[in-house]
Amino acid sequence: MQILSKEQEILKTRKKFEALLSMIEHRGEPHTDLGQIEENLWNGLLGLGLSLMQAFVANQGTGDLGPTVEFQGKALRRLSRLHSRRYVSVFGELSIPRTVYGTRETQKHELVPLDAALNLPDSDFSYLLQGWSQRFCVQNSYRKSAASIQEILGLSQSVRSLESMSRSMQDNLEPFRAGQAPPNEVDEAAILVLTVDGKGVPMMRENGEEPPTGRRAKGEKANKKRMACVGAAYTVDSFVRTPEEIVDEVMRGEKAAERPKPKGKEVRAELIRVIDGEEVNAKDKIFGWLQQESAVRNPGHQKPVVILMDGERALWSKAGEYLPEAVMILDLFHVMERLWDIAHCFFPEGSKEVAEYVRVKLQAILSGKAGRAIGGMRQKGTKSRLKGAKQKILQAALTYLENNKQAMRYDVYLEMGYPIASGVVEGACRHLVKDRMELTGMRWTPDGAQAILGLRALHINGQWEKYQAYRLEAERERLYPYRDEIEKKLRAAA
Repeated sequence: MQILSKEQEILKTRKKFEALLSMIEHRGEPHTDLGQIEENLWNGLLGLGLSLMQAFVANQGTGDLGPTVEFQGKALRRLSRLHSRRYVSVFGELSIPRTVYGTRETQKHELVPLDAALNLPDSDFSYLLQGWSQRFCVQNSYRKSAASIQEILGLSQSVRSLESMSRSMQDNLEPFRAGQAPPNEVDEAAILVLTVDGKGVPMMRENGEEPPTGRRAKGEKANKKRMACVGAAYTVDSFVRTPEEIVDEVMRGEKAAERPKPKGKEVRAELIRVIDGEEVNAKDKIFGWLQQESAVRNPGHQKPVVILMDGERALWSKAGEYLPEAVMILDLFHVMERLWDIAHCFFPEGSKEVAEYVRVKLQAILSGKAGRAIGGMRQKGTKSRLKGAKQKILQAALTYLENNKQAMRYDVYLEMGYPIASGVVEGACRHLVKDRMELTGMRWTPDGAQAILGLRALHINGQWEKYQAYRLEAERERLYPYRDEIEKKLRAAA
């Protein structure tokens, strides 16, 4: 909407305000619908807000500094006509007429004083609208988010514009993270826990490649996925337990009531992608961050550092490279998965023998007898003369346990009060990645996926408002580092 004169805008705004007052001062007739009044007030307030913004912008002038202006060592001339700019606020859309300085109309505009004075964003959408829109987008699909925004604010935004907004919003994420202070030491707990896991993200097929149709060949997937590496860092107090207590807890599927809560928890997720022309490994990004977290949150090496993961060899290799001082623990739930697989090779599914077998073997492993337990299961497999699928399942499970035996010293871990299950990162994989990235029909580009993963992590970590404030200041400095100088010239020209 074109900005009118200051006086016209103020008069228009007063009329809208008086109409709202008249609505609420009028005594309700029989069957007055308060819900309808509420809706009318909301729509009226949006209209009033737009009028107030238009009045404010009209009061700022066009940014005219005279026929010529000295700027960054150049003499720029005022172009002959005003150039209007689209600005979409949470109240609605307006068009802002501005004086522009440069060499000629067809060349790049070298200075737009009003843009700097008003700190206008790079795009057409206000910073507030961007923040609100992306709050929806980090939790729901772009299409659903656009529908929600339209229902509440009456604004139409395309899926493409919301995707572009996500990408641009995460541009300041790395410097923001680098500048964050660590949790206050008094708010921290005794053990620093680091956890890492992976979760697949469905990706778009490249170069117009079509997905397979009909019956797929062996190993062929309907959708391509790229692995997101998910990390979490937090501190927790020591919690000493006995093997018997753990067995009782996990077999009943219950959590210990007195279990200490994680403190200072932060999660992140990274995809393999290209940055500045070079491919960056997601695992290196996550373990590099965890290495920094360990240095910052445990500077005197006074806290024990624990890494909880599943048995993926690539993760253990990276952990040894980046955090050689850490105690590496195999997530107990991955051990239990293998124990259930093994038990089902020997006993009917759902039988009492299955649960009892798992209980006995879990008790032995938690008591520091992993090697003996693995040997016993291998021996039982030989005596049972398993064949086919069961033999393969047994062998795979036993190999997994054997390969990770050094990270299964649970008797020591329990005595030290260390956590032995990675529920935090398992929850992060589900909440941060799966709940958003695997919505029905979702297909991602690497950059689009990383943008949402980064913003979603901010939201989950409770850093959203802080980041929006940081981004606003960073964008102002990037777009208008000369803003103070321009404001002085505008005051002098007024």
